Amino acid sequence: MSDADPLVPLPEKYGLYLKKHTEALIKDLGYLKACEVTGRSKATLGRYASTAAEHTDRFIPVDVAAKLEEHATVPYVTKAMAELRQMRLDHASARNAQSADLNSDVVLLSQRFATLMGEYNNSIADGVISLNEAKRMLLETNVLQQVLMEMKLHLEQESG
Repeated sequence: MSDADPLVPLPEKYGLYLKKHTEALIKDLGYLKACEVTGRSKATLGRYASTAAEHTDRFIPVDVAAKLEEHATVPYVTKAMAELRQMRLDHASARNAQSADLNSDVVLLSQRFATLMGEYNNSIADGVISLNEAKRMLLETNVLQQVLMEMKLHLEQESG
């Protein structure tokens, strides 16, 4: 089989990376809403995010991820797939323009920080932070900085 063959399993670190982003996507909506949106059971959605050995080869279908991402605050799986190809998805400014209140800012800040911590956790798993891992963490840090700046601007507007 060649590297381009779709039957070749993903490298383990890619699979784990996609599973973690799938989990974040589902948790962003909550399992109840995710089940409603997709028509899938909680058990099925759980298997898509599970890192257990019996589910390592089971990933969220693209159409299911797309349905969930329509309702999520961040396109977690799409973003993860782009990052695996060393590409960057820029969606923060569009989301920030839609959510001007403090609660939304705090939620977005929490999510971005959690994403950064997830990147860090994945990066140090083998005890070494590679150049690509450092670049991904830098991108997340920059997005987090943008979120903080938007939050600061919103607070300044509210305080007069």
